[in-house]
Amino acid sequence: MITQIFIQSWKILVDAGSYILLGIVAAGILKIFLSPSTVATHLGKGRFLPVIKAALFGIPLPLCSCGTLPAAAALKKQGANNGATTAFLVSTPESGVDSIAVTYALMDPVMAVARPVAAFITAISAGIAGNLLNPTGREGGAGKPDHTCQTEGCCDTDHSPPEDNAGGKTILEKMTAGLVFAFFDVWEDIVVWFFVGLLLSGIITVIIPDSYISHHLGGGISSMLLMLLIGIPVYICATGSTPVAASMVMKGASPGTALVFLLSGPAPNITSLSVITGLLG
Repeated sequence: MITQIFIQSWKILVDAGSYILLGIVAAGILKIFLSPSTVATHLGKGRFLPVIKAALFGIPLPLCSCGTLPAAAALKKQGANNGATTAFLVSTPESGVDSIAVTYALMDPVMAVARPVAAFITAISAGIAGNLLNPTGREGGAGKPDHTCQTEGCCDTDHSPPEDNAGGKTILEKMTAGLVFAFFDVWEDIVVWFFVGLLLSGIITVIIPDSYISHHLGGGISSMLLMLLIGIPVYICATGSTPVAASMVMKGASPGTALVFLLSGPAPNITSLSVITGLLG
């Protein structure tokens, strides 16, 4: 059984390998040329437009739920309103160029499109609700939110914009710095969770009967609510959640139920809610 688990995990890794490499390269380039300090200038005033911008900016960035927190705190400190900050906190961990590439490899093009679209919709819904419910900008905490990592191992890397993003660098130097950043910092951020996801997908494929998943997660609102309850408390990055969702679909889970897991698993979880409370109230 252990041998079969590793064989199934290896098959998924072979399918996803080239796409995860492509996604990591794109992630490093984005991290160099799209820093939070640049984004923050667009997210200050208005209830709706800054929220939409923040959701769009967050979708391609390769940050985990915990890694998103310091970036969101920087946006808030530089003038982003509560709704824009909330939208960024939701869309960023739910998606990313690396996770979209792996979704395309392990699932299908439809799911690769549906994932960022759903992340955008949930992000703007949360952001607009935040601005409407807190119109005067009342914020929790004492003005000095705790940005420390609440999940062991997920924030070992500094997520601030690299020095190479400063002016005076040539395009070639920035590209080189982006690739170095991608294969050291970005990959270091997701490698553990990616392989955990691969191992879990192998376990699901080998151990859990098809009938069990198809019966409990085969479709309908009840299946989606059950998956939501499973996904909210756990921590798993967007890339790591993809092989798990793919294995569940192969065992009989509906694509809609899998999409709920792809959104709720990486999104702000219990371990980061205390930081969000101090940051936004």
